[in-house]
Amino acid sequence: MVMAATTKQNISFIKFSELYNWSPSHLIGNHFNYNKEFPLMKIGKFLKKSNNIIVIEDNKTYKRVTVKINNGGVILRNTEIGKNIGTKRQFLVKGGQFIISKIDARNGAMGIIPEELDGAIVTNDFPTYEIDTNTILEQFLLLITTTKKFTEFAQSCSSGTTNRQRIDLKKFLDVQIPLPPLNDADAKKQGLPNIITQEKLVAAYNQKIATAAQAKQDALAKEIEVETYLYNELGIQKTEKKETKKGLHFVKFKDMEEWGYGRSTELLSLKSTKYSVISLNKNEFLYIDLFRGKSPKYDQSESYILNQKCIRWNYIDTQYMKSVKKEWLEKIESKFLTKTGDILINSTGDGTIGRSTVVRDTENNLLYDSHILLLRLNKKYILPEYFVEIFNSSYGQNQIETVKSAQSTKQTELGLTNLKKIHFPIIEDINTQKTIIDNIENLRKEIKTLKKQYENLREQAIIDFENIIFKK
Repeated sequence: MVMAATTKQNISFIKFSELYNWSPSHLIGNHFNYNKEFPLMKIGKFLKKSNNIIVIEDNKTYKRVTVKINNGGVILRNTEIGKNIGTKRQFLVKGGQFIISKIDARNGAMGIIPEELDGAIVTNDFPTYEIDTNTILEQFLLLITTTKKFTEFAQSCSSGTTNRQRIDLKKFLDVQIPLPPLNDADAKKQGLPNIITQEKLVAAYNQKIATAAQAKQDALAKEIEVETYLYNELGIQKTEKKETKKGLHFVKFKDMEEWGYGRSTELLSLKSTKYSVISLNKNEFLYIDLFRGKSPKYDQSESYILNQKCIRWNYIDTQYMKSVKKEWLEKIESKFLTKTGDILINSTGDGTIGRSTVVRDTENNLLYDSHILLLRLNKKYILPEYFVEIFNSSYGQNQIETVKSAQSTKQTELGLTNLKKIHFPIIEDINTQKTIIDNIENLRKEIKTLKKQYENLREQAIIDFENIIFKK
């Protein structure tokens, strides 16, 4: 027959030249709709199994490799001394080899060994292969194994229980993929002078990725611009955490909030050349309410509570909310529920403490757990967005590092009392505060656009590659 993978009623046909496996379900379910301009070649023709066996010695230290899923790359897992490695018979890897995880191949866990992992070790669950670079470019192989269609194929080659499915390497190596010529010279040699080459496809992909990288770099520059603008408007300086100099330091008694030497001297670096620097601690008129969240009573229901994972830098991510008992939630006083303009602040946790955001109109009447603080400001004197910008900046975050308690453990704590100690420049004119926030908001819109552009360009790069290799 001349029809390839054509279905007519219950009969499917495939070319004999493409018959690489006698399993009907495997052939029909995994017959790629390749661009027929390109010659087909079995993966096993350009991948040769590496069997560089090594016996682990107790007194030597070894680098161990792991492969991230979703084509996330090949990275160093850890370094370990031989006596702590249970499996003594392992395999040495070389930079430039192709590696695949038997268990996670179905999730895109395959890639190229980077040069810095040359000489590392892997178990038999991570077979490695020498690549015939006279036939296929390393990056072309990496790109084609990154495509959605190829990942679907890897899933079909895997069998076993849900969490321990292993790829059938014979099926994997037997499959044919489209293989354009390496370059123009190779195309001419094959009598295909006008065909797209691997070099051209890789170059086109890299150009799109370079454009995406520039968009990402521009977004990072804009983020720096936000803080620079804020600092200039407030008359404050960006300061890094520094070791306190020895010797005498003088602090006015009226400026002291606690007897700790470190905190008292730190306040000297928080001064503004334009405005007074104050805290909620000595200016309680600036806020209306300050609460700690409630310890939740979890249950499977349609009622939800916010947790630390929901509170991001300047936004709330509700996808991480957890369900709680409806009856318990209904008994909570309404004053504790979020209102537009409230500020939510993560109060605990290494890496999460200090993240804050303003509650928007669409985020009213939400409850938050006991690891989150709610600050309700008096908007006649200070805008919530203004406070959050300062609080989330290095100016505010450096102070959090100083005032948080329990620093000897990973579970650090900000707390209501410490929150009120955070200093910030106060601008008495609300309109000036609003102008600053509006200008920052415009910069953030530019940042959001650039980040979206970065994501779209990266996604489009692989889609464009896939559309050429596979039939649209």
